[in-house]
Amino acid sequence: MKLSLTSTSTRTFLVIPAAVLAEQALSRRRLHWLGLPLMGWGFLQYYYVGRHRNRRGGGGPGLSRPPERLLSTGPYAVTRNPMYLGHLIFLAGLSLFTRSPPAAVIAAAHGLWFQQRVKGDEANLERLFGDEYREYCERVPRWLPRVG
Repeated sequence: MKLSLTSTSTRTFLVIPAAVLAEQALSRRRLHWLGLPLMGWGFLQYYYVGRHRNRRGGGGPGLSRPPERLLSTGPYAVTRNPMYLGHLIFLAGLSLFTRSPPAAVIAAAHGLWFQQRVKGDEANLERLFGDEYREYCERVPRWLPRVG
C-alpha cells in the first residue's frame, strides 16, 4: 500500500478510519464489534487480490500502469472489481463498528465514486483487450457475485 494522500488505499485504510475513530471518540458512541470482521475481510480482500493481480496480470498499482494480461480467474472470475469491493466492504464494516453517521455517508459516497471510477477503468480495459474484455464482462458481474 502506497502511503500518499493521493492513494485511494491510504485514504480508505488509514485516513478515513483515523478521522472516523476521532469523531466516534468525541461522540462517545459505543462500538459495535460486528463491524470488525467486515473491516478485516475488506482489507484482506483488497490486499490479497492486489497481490494476485500484480503477479498474474502485471502492471499496477491501479490502472496507472495497466495490466499486461486480462485476469479472469480466481477472484476475478467472481467479480470484475474485487479490490474496489474490498474497499467498500471495509468502509461498511467501519460504519457498523463505529455506528458513525459520517462513516455511513463516506461509505455511500465511496460507492458512488467507485462506480464512476469503474466506468473509466472499463473503457480503458476495453481499449486494451477488446473482444476478450467484452466477453469477460458478459460472464462476470461488475460488483456482486451471481447467486444460483
